[in-house]
Amino acid sequence: MSLRIQNNIEAFNAHRQLVGTSAKLAKSMERLSSGYRINRAADDAAGLAISEKLKSQVGGLLQAARNSGDGISMIQTAEGGMDEIQNMLQRMRDLAVQASNDTLGTGERMNIGQELDALRTEADNVANRTKFNGIGLLQGQLSGNLATSGTGAEIQVGFCLSSGAAASLGTNVGNGQISAIDVSGATGGRTFKFTGSGSTVTLTDETTGAAQQLTLATIANSGDSSTYDFKGLGVKITYKALSASFTAADQVKGLTLDSGHDELATQAGSGAASLQSGANAGDSTTVNFSDIRLNGGSHTEMTDVYTLVGTFAASGGAGATQTNASSLISKLDTALGFMSTERAKLGAVQNRLEHSISSVKSQAANLDASNSRIRDVDVAEESGAMARSNILMQAGVSVLSQANQTPQLALKLLG
Repeated sequence: MSLRIQNNIEAFNAHRQLVGTSAKLAKSMERLSSGYRINRAADDAAGLAISEKLKSQVGGLLQAARNSGDGISMIQTAEGGMDEIQNMLQRMRDLAVQASNDTLGTGERMNIGQELDALRTEADNVANRTKFNGIGLLQGQLSGNLATSGTGAEIQVGFCLSSGAAASLGTNVGNGQISAIDVSGATGGRTFKFTGSGSTVTLTDETTGAAQQLTLATIANSGDSSTYDFKGLGVKITYKALSASFTAADQVKGLTLDSGHDELATQAGSGAASLQSGANAGDSTTVNFSDIRLNGGSHTEMTDVYTLVGTFAASGGAGATQTNASSLISKLDTALGFMSTERAKLGAVQNRLEHSISSVKSQAANLDASNSRIRDVDVAEESGAMARSNILMQAGVSVLSQANQTPQLALKLLG
């Protein structure tokens, strides 16, 4: 045994071992307190990379399951509207069968025609009102975005510019401006024209001729806004006053600028909804919603019913005949068959989405288990490691204490 005063090699070695044991004990405490084996990339660089990918997939799969659930709600909303319309078609068929019986005269058939006319109108009302999150489902299109009413990239609505040219949204109209245009409730692929004078403006659907008139009021204070809702056409216009002198006449003039740009158009949307039903790009499910309107719809199975009911229920009773009633039965049979087919398609997609939800949740659970095996701490194993480190810490402190006493032995040799 060598005795040294200048360099205590035993103490240095004991201290070095004690520092290592302390680091291991600190890491065990961190893992047990966080619940993770990997708390930073240095703990396991490859494991961290794999774990983060798995976390991303699990999060995406769980969101995909929620997306599919929303899609099912969307389908159920559409199918509920279609169910009510089909019930009305069934009632119309009963009336047509009744009207086909020659025990009835023209007067009785005209009375039946009134109910038929009311039912076809309400069927279209249901089709137009059936929406999910503001998106129309039974009109053959799922969007009502603004489009240009001519060429160019601007929204072509008159804004009372002195030059008479079209302006983009937010352009000043004298002492005010049109700050927002909402066409989410409007039918796609339509052009709406503004006409008016004084404080009255009329919005007309140039496709169907339907029109609605509103009286615009003066906006009293600068900075105030007022929204005018053409409910029947699904268009809302919001004005913002830039001064207190922004009058109702200014607003009307802003809409009815006589420059060929006093129109706005809605873009025809697709009847297909793409549902992100998986965690990755392209993992989607398409749901097709058909146009089931009787008036102005795109399927002759439905529009033929509208036309023939109009003939049967026309004023004067000339069309309220047994022949037309019999023809109406055939048209309604075709319409009912079409409705059943469309509802069956939605039901099939709903079942598909339910299986998709089950599948992605199973995948998410399995991936989460894989991530757990990589990233989570084994509490039993780590507790043992911490207990071992604790014992070594105590031993190390004891040894270091004794090593620090070794140089004092040399002093005894000096007497």
